[in-house]
Amino acid sequence: MSKKVDLYSNYGDFEADVHARVRKKTFGEDIGQNSWTSADEYRRWAEALGLREGSTVLEVASGSGGPALFLAHEFGCRVHGVDLNADGIATANERARTMGLDSRVMFSEANADEPLPYSDETFDALLCIDAANHLPDRLQVLREWYRVLRPEGRALFTDPVVVTGLVSDQELAARSSIGTFVFAPSGVNERLIKEAGFNLLKTEDVTENAAMISKRRHNARAEDRPALVQVEGEERYEGLQRFYQIVHHLTSERRLSRFAYLLEKD
Repeated sequence: MSKKVDLYSNYGDFEADVHARVRKKTFGEDIGQNSWTSADEYRRWAEALGLREGSTVLEVASGSGGPALFLAHEFGCRVHGVDLNADGIATANERARTMGLDSRVMFSEANADEPLPYSDETFDALLCIDAANHLPDRLQVLREWYRVLRPEGRALFTDPVVVTGLVSDQELAARSSIGTFVFAPSGVNERLIKEAGFNLLKTEDVTENAAMISKRRHNARAEDRPALVQVEGEERYEGLQRFYQIVHHLTSERRLSRFAYLLEKD
């Protein structure tokens, strides 16, 4: 069985030179992401959500805050980010202050699997990128998103572990070696979206990005191995390398797929 490693424990030293180098090689345009998404995907999704100057946006699982700050800078919107990781929230708020965006972007520690700390109909739009798979009670989570969105508000989330082929128990263990995972068979997300009250506007297969980014990240980390081992330690470094390798293996063969879902509240 694969030993658990924490992908997100680097939030405390997110700005370290070695992590910045790896992100640059992995993503090309580094916006501080820690997922399978690119800056171009974020731009496209912001347009699908109808973001504009003055829009109020909630990002669920905001990590170190880079993508939320990117949205605020690129589209002029106001963004609230929530994440369970205290180091991620501290890093995100410090980045907002450094960038002079703390009047429009704020981050709070919150468990997205529980009721969100916001009133009904607070937000115009909501994003949750490559993190819904960590939320076990997905129907209740979707109902919370519905509650905090205004009428005609839109939400977009990705699920990078939709089961679309045969996957062994060893492969599932390796793929979930970084934390809590819920693997959904094809069609389950669509059903839960409708049960939560949303209209499903679009489902898009975005597996290619996960396959590409996991390979690039594995290779970029291998090139910077000595510096990463110094920061992470040998055991964690090797565990993360195995993780990126299995992600690429499963996504390139389309046995675990990544889908994006665009939703609208009536």
